[in-house]
Amino acid sequence: MVISLRDVVVRLGDVDALRGVTLDVDARTVAVIGENGSGKSTFARLLAGLIPAASGTVRVLGLAPARDVAELRRRVAVVFSNPDAQIVMPTVAEDVAFSLRPQRGRERLAKDASSRSRALSTSAATARVAASLSRFGLTELAERPAHDLSGGQKQLLALAGAFVREPDLVIADEPTAYLDARNARLVGDHLLADTGHRLVLATHDLALARRCEVAVLFADGRVRSTGDPADVVAEYEALLTC
Repeated sequence: MVISLRDVVVRLGDVDALRGVTLDVDARTVAVIGENGSGKSTFARLLAGLIPAASGTVRVLGLAPARDVAELRRRVAVVFSNPDAQIVMPTVAEDVAFSLRPQRGRERLAKDASSRSRALSTSAATARVAASLSRFGLTELAERPAHDLSGGQKQLLALAGAFVREPDLVIADEPTAYLDARNARLVGDHLLADTGHRLVLATHDLALARRCEVAVLFADGRVRSTGDPADVVAEYEALLTC
């Protein structure tokens, strides 16, 4: 089961952002939709272990975010709407490589820290960075200052940094919010491509939501409906006209 929640409450300040959420989803791609303030971004951040539940039980890939923090971070990657918030290194290649640092540290410990093992670990990391840059069309920009990229290129850099880790689950919170139509389509194509990962996608882009296998509609901090994206999106659109 990718996601399993039982009577979950998330409190942000004095407000219950999620209220009594119970949900089971086991699809590869899941769209999370709803109006601003409906709880969808809170839900995404809860799954990523970025905010805690005040009560109830949460399982993501069988893990409890509050307890299995290190394992969750190893298996889950997060992409936000503003890629500038995720850029931490000077150049494009360095920023992608930064995502591998904790993992490379664990590999070195597991290989008794011999000099040969360290070289192999560095070589493997270099190859993975090169492959990720190529996959997202960033190879020619590898040495460019990361913050000098266009908005679309920065979001592709955020994806490269997430996918270089080969995560089991990618949680994307409004990843196309600041993009033009062309770049939004490109980012969506990358996120939805079947490369062995699962996806939870919180989005206002209803066309993108329809491309997922399952959709979840949030309203007023609760799950209003879950099911086929075409049906759930139609229900949401009907609510918007009321």
